[in-house]
Amino acid sequence: MERKAEIRRKTNETDIALSLVLEGGERKIGTDSGFFNHMLDLFAVHGGFGMQVSCKGDSDVDFHHTVEDVGIALGQAFAAALGDKKGIARYAHILLPMDETLILCAADISGRGYLNFDVEMPAAKVFDGDETPRPKAVGLFDSELAEEFFSAFAREAKITLHFKKLYGKNTHHIIEGVFKAFGRVMKDAVRIVGGGVPSSKGSL
Repeated sequence: MERKAEIRRKTNETDIALSLVLEGGERKIGTDSGFFNHMLDLFAVHGGFGMQVSCKGDSDVDFHHTVEDVGIALGQAFAAALGDKKGIARYAHILLPMDETLILCAADISGRGYLNFDVEMPAAKVFDGDETPRPKAVGLFDSELAEEFFSAFAREAKITLHFKKLYGKNTHHIIEGVFKAFGRVMKDAVRIVGGGVPSSKGSL
């Protein structure tokens, strides 16, 4: 039985349609940021998730609302797709290398939203890399938005999430390593291992 969810979120700042299938499926990512699209696709690939995201945001201002609101929608989708959380592994962790970068990521599908993001970024911005003609804000992605994304996700998904950069000099590699690690950890944490809810309380 597929675990899946669809989220629609529309505000004065963003218009988002997002679908998620934990067991895999089509990937189609479309936001105003080519770099963010790439990171979301990496997450879905390494998580083995089916994921479709459409987001139209106020990128003439910057990418802040786009990134944060997609984090909100994705967190809500995970919470909905996991349901009562019966049989899931719950915990997962990884040490993930990305060239010169080494990222630690650990997650607990705890029912408590918390983020620890100990990831120093050498550069304030990374090149967006999307050649499609768009508003002038496109072209640079604020590095600090990675933390905004994960903060929104952890809060809405009610997941405890930790990241730590052990090594890393290239900001693109660092953020890429973070998203790849996130995908791998979520893949392991949501997998069905049998039994009831993995908590002495009887609920998560």
